[in-house]
Amino acid sequence: MNERQVSILDKVSSSSKINVSQLAQQFGVSQVTIRNDLKSLESQGMLERYHGGARVVSDDDIMKRMSVKYDVKLRIAKEAIKHISDGETVMIESGSTNALLAKELTHKKDITIITNSAFIARFVRSSNNIKVSLIGGDYQLDSEVTVGPLARLCLNQFNVDKVFIGVDGFSQQAGFTCTNLMRAEVARAMAERANKVCVLTDSDKFSRVGVSSQFNAKEVYMLFTDSSIPKDSLAFLKKNNVEVHLV
Repeated sequence: MNERQVSILDKVSSSSKINVSQLAQQFGVSQVTIRNDLKSLESQGMLERYHGGARVVSDDDIMKRMSVKYDVKLRIAKEAIKHISDGETVMIESGSTNALLAKELTHKKDITIITNSAFIARFVRSSNNIKVSLIGGDYQLDSEVTVGPLARLCLNQFNVDKVFIGVDGFSQQAGFTCTNLMRAEVARAMAERANKVCVLTDSDKFSRVGVSSQFNAKEVYMLFTDSSIPKDSLAFLKKNNVEVHLV
């Protein structure tokens, strides 16, 4: 995805619809070029084309969530893969930034991903460098993940060095939080099977608090986020020995 396509994606995610002729004027390129950009983005599931323009995908689609602040999430994912070696086995929980992490791992060699995300499994299916172990459980349609007792039982079969978790919120009192109780339970079960808990999230999540706690700061080894993280949250995390990586 080139810089213009990232900018187009940002525009469609903020305005719901975009017009080909207006985009061509804004970027100083032909309408044919814009149509090719939209065709490429549609093939990746990032938007839906219609005659003369394009619009966002459905609100409950993970691709819609991925398109919001896509460039930031991609930079976070690229930073995180610096800490994963060829031949490594990692756990990756669900979420749009984690999906981008999984996609970036296709550039490495002999990576095994253990995940509860059917979306992630589909997202990397064309790569020969990735082996995916998809754990079982009760399937949640909206987030495309498996949860529940069976998911926790499956996780007991694994031990890894690192697990990468997505979060929905943070506060100094509650720690890292999630909006879904069952997803939070699976995230905690994943953390129990890993030596290092790594959190991937954009800075917007630090202005929200989910209903279910996942981890307190002391349980997190690394955080990957962007430089707009609130200063008080950053200081608190560093005080609790979290290794923070900013993009």
